[in-house]
Amino acid sequence: MRFWLLSFVLTFFISVLSFAGIDGILEGRVLSKETKEPLIGVSISILGTTQGTATDIDGNFHINNLEAGTYDLRISNIGYQPMVYKAVVVRIGLRTRLSVELVPTAVELAEVEVTAERPLIEKDNTGTSYSIGSSQVDRLPVRSVQDIITLFPSVTAEGNIRGGKSTEVVFLVDGLPMQDVIGGGVGTTLPKSSITEFSIQSGGFEAEYGNALSGVVNIITRRGSNRHSLVARVEKDNWLAGGWDVQHNKSTETEFTLAGPIMKDNLHYFTANTFQMNDTRWWQDFDKFFKSPVYKDISGISKIDYSLTPRIHLTAQNVYSLRTWRDYEFSWRFNLNGLPPRSRSSYRTTATISHTLTNSLHYSLSASHYYLRSTIGKDKSSLDLTPYEYDIFLQYVVKGNRSWWSDTKQNIYTGKLDVVYQPNANNVFKAGIEFNQYDIFSDVVKYEPQKTYFGKIMPDEPLLNYSSAYHYFPRSGSAYLQEKLEVEKDGAVVNIGFRWDFLDPSSERPVVEYVKPDTGSDTYQSKVTHFAKASLKQQVSPRMGLSFPLMWDMLLVMNYGHYFQFPLFDYLYSGINPQQLRNGVNVLVGNPDLKPERTHAWEIGVKYGIDEKTLLSVIYFKKEFIDQIDSKTFLPSKARAAGDYGYAEYINNAFATAEGLEFVLSRHRDEHLSGSISYSLMRTEGVSDYVNQGLNLSQWGFPVLNEPYPLSWDQLHTLKVAADAKLPWDIICNVIWTYNSGRPYTYFPTKDGFTAEDTTRAFLPNNARLPSNSVVNMKFSKKFSFGDFSSLQIYGDVRNLFNDKNAKWADANGRIGGQLNDPSAYYDPRRFSIGVRYER
Repeated sequence: MRFWLLSFVLTFFISVLSFAGIDGILEGRVLSKETKEPLIGVSISILGTTQGTATDIDGNFHINNLEAGTYDLRISNIGYQPMVYKAVVVRIGLRTRLSVELVPTAVELAEVEVTAERPLIEKDNTGTSYSIGSSQVDRLPVRSVQDIITLFPSVTAEGNIRGGKSTEVVFLVDGLPMQDVIGGGVGTTLPKSSITEFSIQSGGFEAEYGNALSGVVNIITRRGSNRHSLVARVEKDNWLAGGWDVQHNKSTETEFTLAGPIMKDNLHYFTANTFQMNDTRWWQDFDKFFKSPVYKDISGISKIDYSLTPRIHLTAQNVYSLRTWRDYEFSWRFNLNGLPPRSRSSYRTTATISHTLTNSLHYSLSASHYYLRSTIGKDKSSLDLTPYEYDIFLQYVVKGNRSWWSDTKQNIYTGKLDVVYQPNANNVFKAGIEFNQYDIFSDVVKYEPQKTYFGKIMPDEPLLNYSSAYHYFPRSGSAYLQEKLEVEKDGAVVNIGFRWDFLDPSSERPVVEYVKPDTGSDTYQSKVTHFAKASLKQQVSPRMGLSFPLMWDMLLVMNYGHYFQFPLFDYLYSGINPQQLRNGVNVLVGNPDLKPERTHAWEIGVKYGIDEKTLLSVIYFKKEFIDQIDSKTFLPSKARAAGDYGYAEYINNAFATAEGLEFVLSRHRDEHLSGSISYSLMRTEGVSDYVNQGLNLSQWGFPVLNEPYPLSWDQLHTLKVAADAKLPWDIICNVIWTYNSGRPYTYFPTKDGFTAEDTTRAFLPNNARLPSNSVVNMKFSKKFSFGDFSSLQIYGDVRNLFNDKNAKWADANGRIGGQLNDPSAYYDPRRFSIGVRYER
C-alpha cells in the first residue's frame, strides 16, 4: 500500500509526460486602419471562456496555454468598431497569428464578423504533419480513428506510416497515450463526434514526442461551450435488407452527444457515446452458429472543464471502451464455435490543471490511470487441449476447439507536466519530465499444431506451446528540452531538442542451459540454472529542424532526428517464468534485456503556395531502423533425438531501411471544391517481416536470411485523391480514391503442401508482387435547418463504390485466397449505409 501511495504522489507531483502537450499559441498585432499605428490596450477576448489579454505598447498581443481547437475572438477598444474573428484555428505546438485593423468610429456600432483563415504555409512547423478539424471528420467516409489515418500521404491501408510497422505509431488523446503496451496498437475506441482536431505527424516530430518510430497521432477532444447542444445519430447498412440484398454487415451504429454550460464562461460539460453492433462481412456463416450481433462495441468520453480563474483551468475526463466479438477464419467456417470468444475493456481517468503564471510562462500538470483488459476464451479450467481435427484433405477444421485462453491486464499510472516559456516574440522554450508506473499481468495458455510453410498441419509432430504467465511492475520515465527560435519575424525557424528516456523492467531473466540428466541418457534437457537481473534501458534522442523562406510564398524544410520505441512487454516477459508444461514444449521465450528499437530519420522538402488557396509540397525522406526485434531459435545438441524442439528467444537483430518521395497538392478555403492529391514513391527493405519470423523459418527448415528484401507492407506507388464538393441543392459530397501498386509476397510453389515443387530452388522472401489495388469511398449529405439552432442531416456512406476485388495476400503458388479460395484474401467488398443526424 505504501508503494502505491508513494508512486501516486511521485506521479502527481514530479511526474510528467514526454509524449506531448495539447496547447498552441495565439498572437497578433492590432493597428488602426486609418493611421496604421499600433493600438495600445485593445481588449482581446476568447468567447465562451475566461481567457483573454490586451495589446502592449506596440499593439502586439499574445495568449499562450490555449488548448488546440477552434475559437471565436472578440477584439474591441474605445473609439473603434469591435470585431469578432470567427473560426480561429489553434493547432498543437504551433503559432496562430492574426493581423487586425480596427476602424475608428465616433458612435457605437455593431461588431463586424470576420472569418479567420490560417496561412497555407505554417512557417514554424519544421516537420511533416497533417490535421483535420471536427467539421472535416464529419464529412469523411470513415468510421474509426484507424480509418482516418489511412487517408494521409505515405500511409498504407493497415496503418504503416512511411515504411514503418503499424505498431510503431503512438496514439495520444488529449496529450496522453492510449496504447496497448502488451500486444501493441491503440487500446481504446473513441467516438468520432468527440474529435475537435485530428493530427498526424509522419516526420520530424519534436523531442516532446516519445516512444514512437514512425508516427504520432494526436487527437484533441471537444469540450462544452456556453450553449447547450445535443447530437443524436443513427446509421445502418441494412435498412432495406432482404434476400435480394446481401451487401451489408448487419451493421448499426448509434451516437449520442451532449454539451453545454453548468456555469456560464466558467464550468462546462461534454459527453459523447457510441454503440456499434454488426455481424461483420461473414454474417452468412456466423448465422449458423451464433445469435446476432457477434460484434458489439460501446465507447464514450465525458469531460468537465472549470476555469477557476482566467489563469487557472481544471479538467476532469473519463474515456471508456467495451468490446466483445468473435474471430472468423475461413478454414474454420464449418466449426466457428471452436474459435474462442474475445473481449476488451478499457477505462482512462484523467485530472489536469493548466496554469498561466505570466504572459510568457505557463505549465500543465496531469495525472491519469489507464486500465486495459483483454480476454480470449471463457474458462481456463475447461480448456480442451485435444488437437482439433481437419477433414481428410487437411483443409477445413471440422471438429474440436482452438487451445487458446488468455487474460491480460494492464494498469498504467501516468503523470504529465509540460512547461512552456516564451521570453520574447521569437523564442519558445519547452521542457518536461516523465514517470510511468505499470502493473502488467498476463496469463496465456496456447497450443498450436506445427505447420509446413505452405500451411499444412503436421499431425505427427508435437504441439508448440506458446503459454506464459507473468506479473511485473516495470516503470519508465523521461525528460526533454525543446527550443524553437524564429531568427526574425517571418524568417527562418530553428528547432532543437533533446530527449532522455529510461525503462526499468523490474524483473529477472532465467538463464537456461541444456544438460544431460542424471540417468545417464544421451539426450539433453533444458534447465534453469539461475536468474540474472534485467538491465535498465536508456535512450538519448537528439532532434533538430529548420524551416527557411526561399521566397515569401516558398519554404524550405529540413529535419533530422533519432527516434525510439521500447519493446512491448510481451516481448520482455513471455515464457520467462518456469512453469509446468503440458502436451508440448515451450518454444518462445521473452527477453527482459531487449534494447529499444531505434530509427534515424531525416527529410528535406519544399512547400510552395501556388495561390492563396493552393499549396504544393515535395518531401524526400529516408529512415534507418536499428535493433528491430526478431526471434532466434536455439537448438541443443541432439535436440531432435530428444524430441526437444528447442526454444526461440526475442532478440535485437533485424534492421530495415525506408526512403521515399512525397508529393502533395492541396486546395483549402474553398467552399465549393477543396481537397488534395498525394503521390508517394517509396521503398521499404529489411531482413524481418515480423517478430516471430526467425522462429518460423527455423520450424520450416529455411535459413535465416541477412540480406535485405522488400518487406510485406512495401508499397512502391501510392496515389490518393480526396475531393470535398458542394453540389446543387446544398448537397455535400466527399470522395476519396486510393490506388497503390501491389505489395510483396513469397512465391515458392508446392504441389502437395508439404514440399517445394522445386527442391533446388532457393527460398527468397517476398520475391513476387500482388496486383495493384484501387478503391473509391464516398459520403454525401444534405442538411435541413430549423431555425438558428436545430438541424437534421441525412447522409449516405458508400465503401468500395465499384466493388473492386483488392487482394490482401496470396499463397506460395501465387493463388489469391490459396487452395480454399479464401475470400478474406480480399479487402472488404462494397457496403452502403444510410444515416440520420439530428443536432440542436
